[in-house]
Amino acid sequence: MGKHFVLIHGAWHGGWCWDGVIAELEKAGHTAEAPTMPGHAPGDDRSKVGFDDYVQAIVDVMQRQPEPAVLVGHSSAGFLLQSAAPKVADKIAQLVFLNAFILPNDTCQFDLVPPEASEGMTAAAKASPDSSVPVVEDFVRGALMATEPVEQQNALLERLVPQPLALFTTRIDATAFQGLSVPKAVVFCREDASLPPGAFVGMAQSLGEHRFIEIEGSHEALYTCPAVVAKGLLEAVGQ
Repeated sequence: MGKHFVLIHGAWHGGWCWDGVIAELEKAGHTAEAPTMPGHAPGDDRSKVGFDDYVQAIVDVMQRQPEPAVLVGHSSAGFLLQSAAPKVADKIAQLVFLNAFILPNDTCQFDLVPPEASEGMTAAAKASPDSSVPVVEDFVRGALMATEPVEQQNALLERLVPQPLALFTTRIDATAFQGLSVPKAVVFCREDASLPPGAFVGMAQSLGEHRFIEIEGSHEALYTCPAVVAKGLLEAVGQ
């Protein structure tokens, strides 16, 4: 029997970044959906988006599931899953973290990035009309997609949107997540250059017992090589 996957995107992205992965999962006999988070759709007012809005959006989509589903988070969505999962534990068959930030209690994403990066993004957000962090082209090309062709970099850059700052600066309460007994897995793209070597794997150790799957690809493998990512997700859930 096929599984249902709920795929949560990270910063600057939208549900569209999972389109290729969804197609591959469906080919394999499964179903999937990828909601676009608040502030990430055309016409959204990013100035009004807070951290709790992201968490509630995930809670809402999980509460609509008729059966427990596999909940997957990429990048910044990792700590969104940490925040949302305890609220809908009965609707989650398994949690999967794809090159995702898994934060210690009472920390935010900016605590785990170089100060010059967080300070630069904060300044840029404060200078923007809607308190959002603009897409940083050099970061996308040099860190998120360092191993990908320029044509793929260009295609992704055309679709990314400014990111509400609150996602990066809100400290999470991970207490409930630490006690969550839902099965967990990590899918790691080994060519990811967005953090120092070992950072994502190191964060995953806080999960305790979990399945670990290593695959090829950059931080944007879900967009550039979806078949590889879909295969990794299926392996993570024992398919």
